[in-house]
Amino acid sequence: MRFFSKIVDIWRHEELRNKIGITLGLILVYRIGSFIVLPGVNSDELVAQTEGLGGLLSLFTGGAFTRASIFALGIMPYISASIIVQLMSIAVPAVQKMQNEGESGRKKITQYTRFLTIAIALVQAPGFIASSIPAAAIVNNTSAWMMSSIAIIVCSTLVIMWIGERITEKGVGNGISLLIMIGIIASFPQSIIKEFNLPSTTLFFFIVEIAVFLIVIGVCVALVQAIRKVPVQMAKLQQGDSMMPTASGARSFIPLKVNSSGVMPIIFAQAIMFVPLYLTQVESLAQNDFIKSLSDFNGLGYNLLFFFMIVAFTYFYTAITVNPNQMADDLKRQSSFIPGIKPGRATAEFLDTVLSKITLPGAIFLGLVAILPAIVFNIGLTKSQEFSIFFGGTSLLIMVGVILDTLQQIESYLLSRHYDGLMKSGKMRSRSQSPVGGLGG
Repeated sequence: MRFFSKIVDIWRHEELRNKIGITLGLILVYRIGSFIVLPGVNSDELVAQTEGLGGLLSLFTGGAFTRASIFALGIMPYISASIIVQLMSIAVPAVQKMQNEGESGRKKITQYTRFLTIAIALVQAPGFIASSIPAAAIVNNTSAWMMSSIAIIVCSTLVIMWIGERITEKGVGNGISLLIMIGIIASFPQSIIKEFNLPSTTLFFFIVEIAVFLIVIGVCVALVQAIRKVPVQMAKLQQGDSMMPTASGARSFIPLKVNSSGVMPIIFAQAIMFVPLYLTQVESLAQNDFIKSLSDFNGLGYNLLFFFMIVAFTYFYTAITVNPNQMADDLKRQSSFIPGIKPGRATAEFLDTVLSKITLPGAIFLGLVAILPAIVFNIGLTKSQEFSIFFGGTSLLIMVGVILDTLQQIESYLLSRHYDGLMKSGKMRSRSQSPVGGLGG
């Protein structure tokens, strides 16, 4: 009943209802675009890619990669551009300066990210056409067709980027993450049906698979939600002969998330792991054993590199999103302090130490969950690779993280509505309504 009451609350909240409608409408446009095949391509001749990194790229684009769709590259060029720009924010002083310029600096960085997205798409589009569209599927393989197809793919990538930004701005949730999640969920029912219909899958074995799958989901939820509470003491003010707290409660806490970076390390690492897939399409590198090992989704080389990249990106993204110095300054301005720790620099160092300690196990656990699909597939816990991809790993972490983040945003809208209703129904009048309000200054 509580679930249905929440649905009713959402429907009654006009602003939230409009935001959800905009989000669903833009997602529908994205899904329709993923089924539009490039002009001049015979879709009957296309070969489905379900294994390796090619299958993963098809997963993240909702099957658009396999269908030779105009949305074939999905949002991955934009993700790659974001990675490069964020790395530059550490190494390049000019980018660091733009970050510190506030809103105007962020607008400049966003614009540069868009330009870089175009450049990356211009590089990836010819590679996609050459590696993923069989010659037999191309009706008229001419240079004019190649140029027009590249232009269509690049422009479509910009449309996806625009859709993601509009969802973030006018809808609910992070638009880029939502588009990736929708692409993943699109193939989930088909993967379960295929796993169940395999001749080697018995009913008992399938029930065990689902039970373990639900346990992994619970572990992922715990990882995303886990926090370390740092106690905070609020200072007291002298009022007459008594000491009174500055807030309703003298004690509070700072919630430091064990996984402060969310799903972004997974997305960043996965975007980089697509590089070996493109390198294997180069004739001189096609037979290189090292490159081939990095393009094998179930191989040791791929999973070791993927694991260490996730750990590194977790620390990197946590460092740029959580600022202990800013937190220490905020506590000082609020006349609050951590018991036993001096305000100012000592507080910042303490918070940085705590954050480093909880980030290490969080990063390692995140990496282990990310490579879990390869583990369960190699030990035979899953029969098909399509289903093992959802068994932990990138897909499940992204789904859990994005769904929880979106639900939290919806909950915040509902809480704000309740607060508004409380203030509107109260009998207190503002200063302007008071008979002496004009004298109060």
